[in-house]
Amino acid sequence: MPNVRTLLAELLGAYILVLGGTTAILAANASGSTSTIVPIAFGFGLALLAGLYAFGEVSGGHFNPAVSLAMLLDKRIELPTAAGYWVAQITGAVLASVTVLIASSQDAVASTATTLGDGVTVWEGFLFEAVFTAIFLVVILKASASASSAGTAFLAISLTLVVIHLCLIPFTGTSVNPARSLGPGIVGSVWTDQWIYWTAPLVGAIAGWAIYRFVAGAEQESDAASAA
Repeated sequence: MPNVRTLLAELLGAYILVLGGTTAILAANASGSTSTIVPIAFGFGLALLAGLYAFGEVSGGHFNPAVSLAMLLDKRIELPTAAGYWVAQITGAVLASVTVLIASSQDAVASTATTLGDGVTVWEGFLFEAVFTAIFLVVILKASASASSAGTAFLAISLTLVVIHLCLIPFTGTSVNPARSLGPGIVGSVWTDQWIYWTAPLVGAIAGWAIYRFVAGAEQESDAASAA
């Protein structure tokens, strides 16, 4: 069972991620810039980096139900821990959106919710979210397990999130994290097509874990054979 410290670390990490990223959306929109994609992408990526450096060593730095699902499948955590993390992550995301609500308005929170771009169908959005979540999880699983990447794992994971936002913002608004979408969705009362952002990342997590296991499994067998 997870202890209070690890649950609090997951809650606060998700809080930093969602608060930092969604506030970046508000700031970018208020600036009147012709392109808001880059500041929003770095807002989420750097917020994740801050959360990882603050709390990553306490809980593992998931801050995302899809990450916890992949870690559960990879047997790095047990089901009670995953369940506790999911509750903590969603709570942190909701509290982040409540903070935005208190500081601004429900309309402002709604503007930070993940929504599909013009002309993007629900199935296109689902595919984008699932595929990019899978990519994200392959990076997370590999970087967090590799001794050679230990010093740069937090940076690699955070920069991958930046790239994902640069790619997906015009199409899906970018989630790859059910908690990130649930927080603004609940507080901002935005429900249209939100099921995509709550399910596609979980499908992507399963796919990413399967890809990681296939590649890492082959690598481990090669290393074992060389050692023999």
